[in-house]
Amino acid sequence: MSRYLSNRGGTQVQKVRFDEEAIPDEDEVGGTLKLRPSDSNITEDQEPFMGVKVRRKASIHRDYLGDYVDVPSRPYLMKILEKQGDKKVLFADTVLKFTSTGKMKRRILLVTDFAIYIVDPESGALKRRIALAAVEKLCLSELSDNFLAIIIPTEYDLLMATTRKTEIVTILVDATKSQSDYELDVLFSNRFEYSATSELVKEVQFEQVEAGVKTKISRQ
Repeated sequence: MSRYLSNRGGTQVQKVRFDEEAIPDEDEVGGTLKLRPSDSNITEDQEPFMGVKVRRKASIHRDYLGDYVDVPSRPYLMKILEKQGDKKVLFADTVLKFTSTGKMKRRILLVTDFAIYIVDPESGALKRRIALAAVEKLCLSELSDNFLAIIIPTEYDLLMATTRKTEIVTILVDATKSQSDYELDVLFSNRFEYSATSELVKEVQFEQVEAGVKTKISRQ
């Protein structure tokens, strides 16, 4: 089984706040992205992480759908998968990906039983493919925010915002385990580092405030 680690303890700073309207809604396929201050710190179903995370009551009994963008109806996605030789899609959804400069880009995240794909929904272009075997660990805060970092030591890391963190984590852990004996680490910490590029390390800090969760992203 994977290792779930909690690290309690705890510049040029970027402050970010999300609520459910900042990224596609749990029950929508597609939709418009909106950014505004968070009014709530309960954003997602976090059932597998009880004791560390907080669940939103409305999501406790929600079934995972896996494909939230209807991949077969999008020829450019099917073409990308066919070219790479991937056929089994475990997860597909729209997320917000953070660039090395801190900008947020709307992207389609695809997870198959062999790789992670980042696709530009406007151009239909494949922006990145990450082999599951290259993923070392997943980083999340201990609070109810939407951030997830995928750590890839041989390349550079992937930081995103999504309301479906729990589903993505579960799928990545299970997919990695099914393909090898490697146990994917899941680290919970209100402060963690990630490589925005091969030469740029940033730190993400989370703090519980009255309005929700305050997030700071700073250069190291």
